[in-house]
Amino acid sequence: MKIKLPIIMAVSFLLWMSVDIRTTNARQYNDFSDIEMFIDGILLQKMEEEHIPNATVSLVADGKVVFEKGYGYANLEEEKIVDPETTMFRIGSISKLVTWTAIMQLVEEGKLDLNTDINNYLDFEIPAKLSAGSYKSEPQPITLQHLMTHTPGFEDYADSIFRLSSEEMLPLDQYVREYRPERVFPAGEVIAYSNYGTALTGYIVEQVSGMPYTDYVEENIFKPLKMNHSTFDQPLQKGHSINLAQAYRYIDGKFKEGKFEYVPAPAGGMSSTASDMATFMLAYLQGGNGILQKETVQYMFEQHFTHHPQLDGMALGFIEKTINDQKVLYHGGSTTLFDSGLYLLPQENIGLFISYSGNDFLTHTELFEAFMDHYFPLTNNMTLTPPDETKDNASRYIGEYHQNRKSFTTEESLISLTMGMIRVQANDSYLLVNHNGIKNRFMEIEPGVYQNMREGEAIDAYGGFRTIAFLTDPHGNIMLTTDGPMTYSKPPWYASSGFTFLSIIAAVLLFFGSLIYWGIKALIRRKTSDPKIAIWAKSVAIVTGILLLVLVVEVVLTGEIDPIYQLPKVALGMVPAWSGITVFIPHVLVFLGVGMLIFTFLLWWKKDWSLKGRIHYTLLTTVMLNLTWIFGYWHLI
Repeated sequence: MKIKLPIIMAVSFLLWMSVDIRTTNARQYNDFSDIEMFIDGILLQKMEEEHIPNATVSLVADGKVVFEKGYGYANLEEEKIVDPETTMFRIGSISKLVTWTAIMQLVEEGKLDLNTDINNYLDFEIPAKLSAGSYKSEPQPITLQHLMTHTPGFEDYADSIFRLSSEEMLPLDQYVREYRPERVFPAGEVIAYSNYGTALTGYIVEQVSGMPYTDYVEENIFKPLKMNHSTFDQPLQKGHSINLAQAYRYIDGKFKEGKFEYVPAPAGGMSSTASDMATFMLAYLQGGNGILQKETVQYMFEQHFTHHPQLDGMALGFIEKTINDQKVLYHGGSTTLFDSGLYLLPQENIGLFISYSGNDFLTHTELFEAFMDHYFPLTNNMTLTPPDETKDNASRYIGEYHQNRKSFTTEESLISLTMGMIRVQANDSYLLVNHNGIKNRFMEIEPGVYQNMREGEAIDAYGGFRTIAFLTDPHGNIMLTTDGPMTYSKPPWYASSGFTFLSIIAAVLLFFGSLIYWGIKALIRRKTSDPKIAIWAKSVAIVTGILLLVLVVEVVLTGEIDPIYQLPKVALGMVPAWSGITVFIPHVLVFLGVGMLIFTFLLWWKKDWSLKGRIHYTLLTTVMLNLTWIFGYWHLI
């Protein structure tokens, strides 16, 4: 069904175009007399161009709500218009800010300490040792401060976040035990966004308060603030479910309806309205407004971690962003269907919230950038001059970098070769950095620190990608650090995507070609003259090739991207029933590879096969042994 956008869209857009985005300094920062025209002009156009079915926005300034509005339909079939006061959207990781609020309330009560080992608050233990790298000494304990700045050092599991049925989403106490990730970095040394860390924090709220997480938040945050249309219930209770916006994805010319998504509640399970989120923003901008003390809010707004003074880092729970020379504290939120952004300018007493379904994080980041350009235009554009010998400095940084937000110890580690990778090249006095499919040009501003020369759209969900700094991670790898809670480490050559995928492709093509060759040869000759040992060796290679092809087909099928949810189906818990059998294929292939190695020695020793046959078989054995090593390195066996 096609959305019937209001006729006012065209009029509003034309009016907005008549207003210069780069307004003069005469504009008063908090003069929002044109805010509706401004938001309409941008958002209605984006909704039309990017097929966004529904959205909601609120703006607060100087202690009051100055704008809130709903766009599109909460339900396309019923043509139910979005109401900013009652229509609820899934706000994803913005939920984390509520979790951090609960933690700070308990800190104020003296029940929690930000710098105490979290094991003191848990009824199970987070191990002290690291499970990756060669880090020898015992790392310091993980604290709440580490969890709130995304520096606990946990690995990350992509397939443990989203589910499409309540039966598949574990209760919080079970989730934090069964999905406990390994520690791969010393706490407090590497920033890597962690959903599990926030889920664990929510469980600490339960343990210390003696209340279920959802009940605690309801009694201590939602009720005091009168956020009557906010909840962490999954699915929503009947009183709220009738107000939940239906999520859609535009596919092949039609809007396809998505199911309710189940997320670990403290990390991303909240549903709310633009009006309620305006109340939440005001609570922070007004020094806590009864749910927190003013001193607590000020402490949370301070920077608590960054890898380099030139980089934006983490406040307590809030992500830092610098835009048009203004300090911004924000948090994005994405489920597979909804995207949201909450932005605070504490020094200006301003907050902006937006949520919508059917697109990605770029819509809210671009809207906020346009907002800043319109109301807080940058007046001084600095001209950067590269220092001498930049090219020599840059050469050591060339290569690919993998997210540190990944699995290091499970078969999921292989995903790091397909998602979130950064590639760095050198060009004259610049670094060319390919991130999210966009090539950025960076200029060195001091040794190892580079400034993005790009102007315009943001291309990172976790930070502005404004500055990058090259450091060394605890395992001795060059580490690319940037604004926000993400870092990337440069792998050794044998862990690169090029080496890994070329090895896999070479093995598949060689075995597939051998199967065809032997098949055609058998059809032509019908009766083989090969010696018995060669027949046995060939039989083992044929079985190996068939299993390898089955494994490739299984990977392709389970890795298929769902068009509505934009994730591999396996990450949504949609695993084929037969996948439980194919999980053993890598182990069988290793066994067969050892058999091929034995036959290779026998064939050369006895010389029972032709020279061409022995060379061919040796090549097959070599690629299979290399593949066996890859299976082990990437934890497939």
